[in-house]
Amino acid sequence: MVGFLERQDSDRRLGMRLTFAVAAVALFSAPFVLLLALVVSSFSPLNDFDQRMAERAHEHTLSQPGYGDFLNVATEVFGPVTWRVLMVLAAIWLWRRGRRRLAAWTIVTITVSGLLNLAVKELVDRARPVLPDPISWAPGASFPSGHAMAAATGASMAVLLLLPFLRSRAAHLAAWGCAAVVTAFVAYSRVALGVHWVSDVVAGVTLGLATVAATAAGYEAWRRDEGRRPAVPYEEGVEPEMEEDGAGDPGRT
Repeated sequence: MVGFLERQDSDRRLGMRLTFAVAAVALFSAPFVLLLALVVSSFSPLNDFDQRMAERAHEHTLSQPGYGDFLNVATEVFGPVTWRVLMVLAAIWLWRRGRRRLAAWTIVTITVSGLLNLAVKELVDRARPVLPDPISWAPGASFPSGHAMAAATGASMAVLLLLPFLRSRAAHLAAWGCAAVVTAFVAYSRVALGVHWVSDVVAGVTLGLATVAATAAGYEAWRRDEGRRPAVPYEEGVEPEMEEDGAGDPGRT
C-alpha cells in the first residue's frame, strides 16, 4: 500500500511538471510569439517576404518535371500521421519495458503538439497561399504549419529517446543532424508545394521544438524531485538509464 501511494504521488508530481511545461511553451516561446504577433498584425514586410518566397519556390517546383509529385509523397511520408504512429508505438514499447512514466511523457508531448497546432490555427485563421497552377492542396488554416511542427516534435522526440543507446558524441551529433535535415526538408516541402508561407513553417518548427524542450525540462525536474542524478536531456536523452539492463523506472510494476 505504501509503495502504491508513493507511485501515485510521484505520478501526480510528474503530471504537474508536464502541465506547467505545456503552459510555459504556450506563453513564453519567444520566436513563435514574435511571429504570431507579426502575422496577426499583418506586418507588411513579413507578408511581402512570404509572398516573394512562395512565388519563387512555386516556380522552381513547376520547372522540375516530377518534382512536385515527389514532394507530395515525401511530405506525407514524414507527415503528422507518421510521427504520431511512431510515438504511439514507442510509448507502447516503453510501457511494456516498464518505463511507464517515460511512455506518458511521449504521449503527452506528441498530443500537446498536435492540440497546440490546432488551437493556434483556429485562433489566427490565416489563409493559405493562392498561386497559379497549384501543385498541391491542404485543408484548414495556414499558421502554423502542422507538418513542420509535427516533424520538429517527432524527430526531436525520437532523438531524445534514442540518445541513451548511442555511445559516442559523433553518434549523438549524427542523430541530431538527421533530425534537423528531416525537419528542414518537411518545412521546405510545404513552401515548395505552395500550401504554406515561410513564416508558417518557421513558426511550426519553433513551436514544435519549444514543446519538446518544455516537456523534457518538466520531466527532468521530476527526475530530480525523485532523487535521480541530474541529466542534460539534449546530451543524454530524457531517461539516461534506458540502456541499462534491468534498470527499472519507479513506475515499473
